[in-house]
Amino acid sequence: MALVGAFIVPHPPLIIPEVGRGEEKKVGKTIESYHAVAKRIAALKPDTIIITSPHTILYSDYFHISPGRGAKGDFGNFRAKNVTFQVEYDEKFAGALEACAERDGIEAGTLGEKNPELDHGTMVPLYFINQYYTNYQVVRIGLSGQSLPLHYRLGKCIEKTAAKLDRRIVFVASGDLSHKLKEDGPYGFAQEGVEFDKQIVQAMKEGDFLKLLEFNPDFCEAAAECGLRSFLIMAGSLSGKSVEPDFLSYEGTFGVGYGVCEYRITGEAPNRNFDEIFTIKQRELARELQKHEDPYVHLARHSLETYITSGKYAKLPEGLPEEITGRKAGVFVSLKKHGSLRGCIGTISPVTGSVAKEILRNAVSAAAEDPRFPPVTKEELEELVYSVDILSEAEPIQSMSELDVERYGVIVSAGRKRGLLLPNLEGVDTVEQQVSIAKKKAGIYDNETVSLERFEVVRHK
Repeated sequence: MALVGAFIVPHPPLIIPEVGRGEEKKVGKTIESYHAVAKRIAALKPDTIIITSPHTILYSDYFHISPGRGAKGDFGNFRAKNVTFQVEYDEKFAGALEACAERDGIEAGTLGEKNPELDHGTMVPLYFINQYYTNYQVVRIGLSGQSLPLHYRLGKCIEKTAAKLDRRIVFVASGDLSHKLKEDGPYGFAQEGVEFDKQIVQAMKEGDFLKLLEFNPDFCEAAAECGLRSFLIMAGSLSGKSVEPDFLSYEGTFGVGYGVCEYRITGEAPNRNFDEIFTIKQRELARELQKHEDPYVHLARHSLETYITSGKYAKLPEGLPEEITGRKAGVFVSLKKHGSLRGCIGTISPVTGSVAKEILRNAVSAAAEDPRFPPVTKEELEELVYSVDILSEAEPIQSMSELDVERYGVIVSAGRKRGLLLPNLEGVDTVEQQVSIAKKKAGIYDNETVSLERFEVVRHK
């Protein structure tokens, strides 16, 4: 046996009567759908339930699998301490999954547990399931800050592990949708939130897991989504299988989107390996962009590809325009992969003899020296998208009123600490956000006195 069913569910604690205290009646469709899901899971009689939750332990570069024999939890944080849970973990499955992930080059395992208690993203689904079925073990998995395709690949490991251990597995992907659907909601309103829910609900209804991989990370952040990565791990567990979606309900009563959907497995479908399809499309996109890149971007790509493939720094090609070789300026080179930042390094003011040399130097640094990311590998080169920012000379300003997030970048200084943020970045909508991010990058505290500078940028991409 292997995977026998998969479900997407939300996790608002207020749908638990002891927590909601009457408010849960306002999301009656969600509760009704939850009972239907719980009954269907009971009918499938799983040996093990896999639960992915955004609210268990999360690391930027590692998937955490809850260790040990089991765990307890309650809704004490939501004024309902009497609603308690105790689960038994499938230790053998957790160990086999960790080994599978290691073989597939995915950082995942049972190390680093900070809090063993069950989280509400796990307990809300179990509240309903336990009313109809209790003869199961659990594997609880957290999300990570890693790429969307890597979440999908972890799901493929889950399916392989289930098949190897001959388990009847049900996958429960716990996650809300956007948290920004209403002005009076807990997180306010953003048009991206409404659009995100519209798009993801359509993808859920159609079983279009490729769409889940194609969501732009900046768009998702603006929408304040919760469950996308959870859903992607589930989608990966269904890779290569034909599914029949049954979309049960959607509600956004409280300004947060709640979607419920079942995926019945109906057979094999080799054309539904969406991580492979996604990678092919991204490489095609990168190749198409290369056809139209200007000399600045072409030089950055030439520099990085030369360094990665030969281990040597590229020499300046002949025939470059005078505007690149004949002037000096600060330069930032940014790399993106699958819509997410993969590296960005630059110089505020020039440290070489020309813009061209600045690009050669900073392209390699963006790939190899950005401390937020591991070094770029040869296998990634086909999927990278480049941009090159040429900075004007910075000028001091007296206050934030002289900034404009679309026109000006900002440099924030306090003593020897100095932080920079480029202009016109997705997800940075206000001057206050811009300055705050620049201060965090420099390690500047809010109570420190700062000086401000602004600069303009010509972006090549």
